[in-house]
Amino acid sequence: MSRIGKRAVAIPSGVDVTLDGRDLKAKGPKGELSMTLVDEVLAKLDDDGGVVVEPRDQSKRARSMWGMQRTLVSNLISGVNEGFTVKLAITGVGYRAAVQGKNLNLQLGFSHDVVYPIPEGIEIKCPSQTEIEISGIDKQKVGQVASEIRAYRKPEPYKGKGVRYDGEYIFRKEGKKK
Repeated sequence: MSRIGKRAVAIPSGVDVTLDGRDLKAKGPKGELSMTLVDEVLAKLDDDGGVVVEPRDQSKRARSMWGMQRTLVSNLISGVNEGFTVKLAITGVGYRAAVQGKNLNLQLGFSHDVVYPIPEGIEIKCPSQTEIEISGIDKQKVGQVASEIRAYRKPEPYKGKGVRYDGEYIFRKEGKKK
């Protein structure tokens, strides 16, 4: 029995959710998103103003998809209502970031600048040269962009130089001894 799947997803005021078969659409103050549910689960709009996700049968796959689909519906609704933000921190001498038009320009210790084109539906801000804020309504897309930027220069364990998530702990190693 899925503990997550049992709970209904509450629909906040200002968000309209429509369910047409397996297609779920949510429209809110931040924008509009839609998703298609898998065959193994059933979704219905509750009388209390929520979305209830249930497995169609008791097969292993249906029970596996139950909680995941409920979480995806929850992310869809909270995305159009509030949006998602991921913060990255850059550590290292001479390492910096700047937004120039539709591109994120990164200087990460290479002989060249790394130019990352900002995808559609994502907003990137640099409050300072060593901070990056990625925001958008699609949680998967925001996380993917943050992961791609971090992959250019992951934090290394000796000095901690590189791009890391804000609040991420880097396990530090001791250097060479004489």
